[in-house]
Amino acid sequence: MPRPRPRRNDDRDGPTGERQRILQLARSVRRLREFYDQPLTDEKALLVWSWITDAGHELEAYFAVNGDDKPIGLAHVREFSRPLNGSRGLYLDDLFVSPDARGAGTGTALLEALRDRAREEGFSVVRWITAKDNETARRVYDRVAEKTKWVTYDLVP
Repeated sequence: MPRPRPRRNDDRDGPTGERQRILQLARSVRRLREFYDQPLTDEKALLVWSWITDAGHELEAYFAVNGDDKPIGLAHVREFSRPLNGSRGLYLDDLFVSPDARGAGTGTALLEALRDRAREEGFSVVRWITAKDNETARRVYDRVAEKTKWVTYDLVP
């Protein structure tokens, strides 16, 4: 099973090779973004990378890497408050696994890394949304998590 490697906010931008690997993965993520009708440009990928490497920004990334240390999956996550529950949780914004690495447990490994962090830090939940028609991902999610009754809304300014 691929080993997820946390790339936390306190990490600083690595050498150029690391940035190139991230851009390669970002190009693969484009397919996911296109699936959701949200194109990803190199500029957006670098902006998100700047958030991940900024110790003051809330966004963190977890990477799954193969035996050659090549990124094959990623999870964007951030903490959030749960006022009615009096607790904190982790919100999973994005989960992506390269097409050639699917079916090998990469997505599950990333989700388990998030579950471990939540347990270690006393968070009450790891939460995310997905598209109703994202059947491949939902099969993984149905195995490791509980589907909720909540409906999601976006209020666009």
